[in-house]
Amino acid sequence: MMSAPITRIRKRSLASRAIGTDAAVWRMDGILFVAVAALCTIGTLLVWSSTRTWTAIEPTGLLKKHLLNLCVGAILCGLISMVDHRRLRAYAPVAYMMALLALALVITPVGSTVNGSHSWIMLGGGFAMQPSELAKPALILLLAMLLSEPAEGTDRPRPLDVVLALLAAGLTMGLVMLQPDLGTTMVLTVITASLLIFSGIRKRWIAAVVLVAVTVAGLVWFLGLLQPYQVARFTAFMNPASDPRGVGYNATQALIAIGSGEIYGKGLFEGGQTTGRFVPEQHTDFIFTVAGEEFGFLGALTVVVLLGVVLVRGIAIARQSDDRFGALVAAAVVCWFAFQTFINVGMTIGIMPITGLPLPFVSYGGTATFANMIGVGLLQAIHSGRRT
Repeated sequence: MMSAPITRIRKRSLASRAIGTDAAVWRMDGILFVAVAALCTIGTLLVWSSTRTWTAIEPTGLLKKHLLNLCVGAILCGLISMVDHRRLRAYAPVAYMMALLALALVITPVGSTVNGSHSWIMLGGGFAMQPSELAKPALILLLAMLLSEPAEGTDRPRPLDVVLALLAAGLTMGLVMLQPDLGTTMVLTVITASLLIFSGIRKRWIAAVVLVAVTVAGLVWFLGLLQPYQVARFTAFMNPASDPRGVGYNATQALIAIGSGEIYGKGLFEGGQTTGRFVPEQHTDFIFTVAGEEFGFLGALTVVVLLGVVLVRGIAIARQSDDRFGALVAAAVVCWFAFQTFINVGMTIGIMPITGLPLPFVSYGGTATFANMIGVGLLQAIHSGRRT
C-alpha cells in the first residue's frame, strides 16, 4: 500500500530536479555565453591557422586536441553553472587542498619541464596537466570563503581570516615560484590583492601587504632568484631593438606580424609570418599576433571587444550578487581575466614584458582552457543564484 505514494514522491523528485536543471540553463547570462562562444570560435580558427603547417603527417592534430579541450571545458563550465554557488563554499577547502597537492607533485620527479618551466605533469597520450592553472579558481574560492564572513558588528572580514587568506595565498605562490612560473605568480598576486581590497579590509592592512610584496619582489630581483630567461624578457622589454635576433626576437617579430595585417588583414591562412612560423609560440602566448596579421586591426579589435564584453558582464554579475561570497568570487574572476588579457595583448604590441600568459578563451591550451571555463561557470552560477 505504501509503494504507490513512495513511487509518486520519487517521480516528483526526479521531475523537480529536471525542472531545476532546465531553469538553471535558462537563467544563464546569454550575453556572457555568446561572447565566450565567439572567442572560442575565433581562437579555434587561429589555432588551426598557426599549427596547420607544423607537420604534413597530421596537420590537424593540435586542432583536434584543442577542440577536445574546449569540449571538456564546456562540460566543466556547464556542470559548475548548474550548482548553487553558495554550496561551493563548503567545497572550497577541498578544491584548494587538491590544487596544493598537485602543485607539490610538480616539484617532485613526477613533474616535467616544458619551455624552461617545471610546471607540468605528463598524463600520457600527448596530454599534460598544469596544476598552477587550476590553482587560480581554487584560490579564488578559498579566499572568498574566508573573506566573505564579516566580523561581528562590522562589514569587514575578521583579522584572523585575513591572516589565513594571506598564508594560503603565500603558500600557493611559493609553490608556483619554485617551478618557476613568474606569469602565473603575478596572476595569483592580482587575484589575492583584488579579493583583499573588495572584501573591505582596513587601509593599514593593504599598506602592510603592499610593503611586504614590494620587499619580496625586490629581494627576488637583487638576490638573483629569477631564471636567466626571465631576466632576459625584462631586458628585451626595455630595449627590444638592442638584440633583435636574440632576447628581443619574440617582441620584434610580434610587432612585425601585427603591423603587417594593417586594417583588414591578409586573410585566414594567408599570413606570411604565421605560415613561416617566424613568431615563437604563436598558437599559445602569441596567438594575438595571428589575429592581427590575418584579421587585421578590425579583427584584433573584435577579439578585444569580445573580451571586454566578458569583463563587463562579470562586473555586472558581481555588482548584482545577493551575497558577499558570490560578489567576491565574481570580482576576482573578472580581475583574473582582465589582468591576463592586458598582459597578453600588451606583450604582443610591446607595452608589457613577455611573461608567458595565454590569452583567455583564444590561445591553445588544455589546463588553461579548463581553468578559464571553470571561471565562466562560476560567473554563470552566481548569476543564476541571484535570480533564483
